Amino acid sequence: MEIGRSQFPFPYQPYTIQEDFMRSLYSALDQGKVGIFESPTGTGKSLSLICGALSWLTDLNNKRKEEAAVRLQESETSLSSSDPDASSQSSSAEPDWISSFVQKKAERDLVSKLKEDEIKRKKREERLELIRNNVQLKYAMKRKSCEEDEAFKLLQLSKEDQTDAEANQEDEDLIIAEYESDDESKSKNRSSMAEEEDDDELVEEHVTKIYYCSRTHSQLAQFVHEVQKSPFSKDISLVIMGSRQNLCVNEEVRRLGSIQRINDRCMEMQKNKHEKPHHDEGAKRKRGPPKSVCPYNKVSALHQMRDELLGSVLDIEHLLKFGRENHSCPYYATRLAVPQAQLVVLPYQMVLHEATRRAAGIQLKDQVVIIDEAHNLSDTLSCIHSAELSGAQLCRAHSQLSQYAERFRSRLKAKNVMYIKQVLFVIEGLVRALGGKVGQNPQSQSTQAATEMLTINNFLFRAQIDNINLFKLHRYFEKSMISRKLGGFVEKYAGSGMTPHTPVSSTKVNRRTEGLNRYLQSLHGNESPAPVSTNVQQGSLETLAASPMMQVESFFMALTNSNADGRVVIHKQGNLSESSVKFLLLNPAVHFAQVLKDCRSVIIAGGTMQPVSDFKQELLFSAGVGEERIAEFSCGHVIPPENLLPIVLCSGPSGQELDFTYQNRDSPRMMDETGRILSNICNVVPGGVVCFFPSYEYSKRIVDHWESAGVLTRLANKKKIFQEPKKANQVEQVLAEFSRCIQRCAQQGGGNQTGALLFSVVGGKMSEGINFSDDLGRCVVMVGMPYPNIKSPELQEKMSYLDKHLTHSGGKSPGQALIENLCMKAVNQSIGRAIRHRGDYSSIVLCDRRYSRHGTLAKLPAWIRSQTRTHQSFGPAFAALRKFFVEKKQKLA
Repeated sequence: MEIGRSQFPFPYQPYTIQEDFMRSLYSALDQGKVGIFESPTGTGKSLSLICGALSWLTDLNNKRKEEAAVRLQESETSLSSSDPDASSQSSSAEPDWISSFVQKKAERDLVSKLKEDEIKRKKREERLELIRNNVQLKYAMKRKSCEEDEAFKLLQLSKEDQTDAEANQEDEDLIIAEYESDDESKSKNRSSMAEEEDDDELVEEHVTKIYYCSRTHSQLAQFVHEVQKSPFSKDISLVIMGSRQNLCVNEEVRRLGSIQRINDRCMEMQKNKHEKPHHDEGAKRKRGPPKSVCPYNKVSALHQMRDELLGSVLDIEHLLKFGRENHSCPYYATRLAVPQAQLVVLPYQMVLHEATRRAAGIQLKDQVVIIDEAHNLSDTLSCIHSAELSGAQLCRAHSQLSQYAERFRSRLKAKNVMYIKQVLFVIEGLVRALGGKVGQNPQSQSTQAATEMLTINNFLFRAQIDNINLFKLHRYFEKSMISRKLGGFVEKYAGSGMTPHTPVSSTKVNRRTEGLNRYLQSLHGNESPAPVSTNVQQGSLETLAASPMMQVESFFMALTNSNADGRVVIHKQGNLSESSVKFLLLNPAVHFAQVLKDCRSVIIAGGTMQPVSDFKQELLFSAGVGEERIAEFSCGHVIPPENLLPIVLCSGPSGQELDFTYQNRDSPRMMDETGRILSNICNVVPGGVVCFFPSYEYSKRIVDHWESAGVLTRLANKKKIFQEPKKANQVEQVLAEFSRCIQRCAQQGGGNQTGALLFSVVGGKMSEGINFSDDLGRCVVMVGMPYPNIKSPELQEKMSYLDKHLTHSGGKSPGQALIENLCMKAVNQSIGRAIRHRGDYSSIVLCDRRYSRHGTLAKLPAWIRSQTRTHQSFGPAFAALRKFFVEKKQKLA
């Protein structure tokens, strides 16, 4: 295969930058590189990724097919021919017939292997062709009406009342199976694994594929729609993956709401499905309710849906529709389809988190991973692998687990009891580290307010749990599924099915509420058990019902990181309930290294990747990737240069120097000058103006000052004013009103008003993922530089870690570089909201003299940096802005 291509299949004539993007991507994939690709939003980045990557995959498969045919022909030719002289020339120490036999056997084995691989490949291709031609396959033929009747009967069974069963029978699902650790189970595992492989028809060999990851399900859905529009839509096998919360079609399960409860219920149904009844001959059958199973999880239905997935490109909406119509589960069908899929579309976490990756059946060995919208990849990795626990959660977990162990004490195996005691001991140590005690109301326990940062080892010593093997405890959590068992226990005895008004006279109900009563007693410090009465509100019952053991499990896992790679932050807030202990991951590369090692190639892509230095230092070099394996690509925008006007403004209309440092930004003079700048901008800019402030706090402070000084009234005369809402569910409403106001002013005229002005916050709800295209964002104003809070203990520790482990460059320490990189990343995300397509135009005004520094300008995206002009005084900047929009108006007239 040649490294590169001159032509790529594309749905329309590609832009030059798209052709350059695809050629660079093809080359990076072919050479097994780690690529950092930057292509501004609006330049067709998704289509470029699709067509470039799938062209490479198609060529790779064709090349392998040709090479396999050549090798098979050569091997068969070699096997059929014989060289009589070869035996006479062999060593006299070894008989000729032995050498000949060994050589022939090796050749025959190679031919057999090549033939077997060729047969497998042809079978896969033929099967996909049959699926795409809608031929009735083996499993599709089994879908008969009687099976549908059976499914609905099972659904009815899952709804039946289960209150008549004996308590012991009901509790069987809550008992932890006997646990064997380390070498104890190795001999058993060998034999059981062999049996499972024989019985499991679903194990398939993974073909070479591309994993495409992005942040949100909406971005994944948008990517799938782009694939549907591409020339590969008829030939590619695509699978989109998601959580049970997004893919479940069983309404009984979906109504549970929380992801944890949905997962627990689904896993319980799978367990019930695979359980084999054990009825001794002549033995009386135990009384008990029929265990519910999911009617959507039947083998034939899953195989039919898997074939449907592999035969056509479906998005999540179509997946859910197909699942409901055919009574099949999209969640499990997508996992069945992964081995044979060529393109797998999934959220970040499913690839970046090893345990999730393993559970989903994702294999990265020699595969390609494309991580889109990767500008916050370091933060994403850190968040995924960090964990936090409050004092209230720890006390609740200790109480619930203690009650569980007490209730089932006589039925738990010795090893389970031992591990549960260890878990309780560790939780008690964590509470002790926060300055509290278990068994008492956490809200009534006072602690001295303080924040402390410790290494992992020092924290283990502080909590007096350094003698506990956390690796074994983590394996115990995984194998025993204690978090799920405890969640079921809590839900059963302290949650749904009980109301505050339930009488507690019967012995049976007393048994059910005993655990909750004891816990309520421990919280409120009662000396004697108090029955659940009407003074306990339903909300508090729901709060108590939630089990925090999943969070405890995550924290235990976090503590198994290397001592150098993380820190533990102890926040004491005055009382134990609000105090917390948090694990902070300092080295995200340690969890990214395995992805980089296993994959053939990793592509990190985004609309704005500048500055890339932190990606290379923090994620690639630290993970052992050499400079020679890294490929970088950055392209300009598709808009003509005259459609963009970026300005760095160093002074305001009255000559006040713009220096929004923490010491200066609160001065009335600086706030008044900012108001004058906005007033002038609103006078000449049509449509929408979006003004970004560095924080919510400063936004409120400056707007309050403008309101008292009359500045807000002057601004409102020209533009209707909108503010970013505090609640995420109000964002769409504000944007819709903002858009309607601008359209109304453009079409009918709004009197003196020429559009709308939106106050937003860098890093807020409108600084990322929101498009201010066309008239919605004719000017983006950036007030000050949004540096992170350098006094944050977490940030200081991160800076200290980088200074210690990374090399200094450009006259700045890695910690100082981190601060500026975080700031400029946030700026780049915000100012990139305006230009969204080829015909769009906009201006960008950066209000702070510090933007004029060479090092800061260098961290702007290249397509913006090349057009940026710095103005020391306001007059020339305002003249350039007025001229820009006058020319656009004349051109459009």
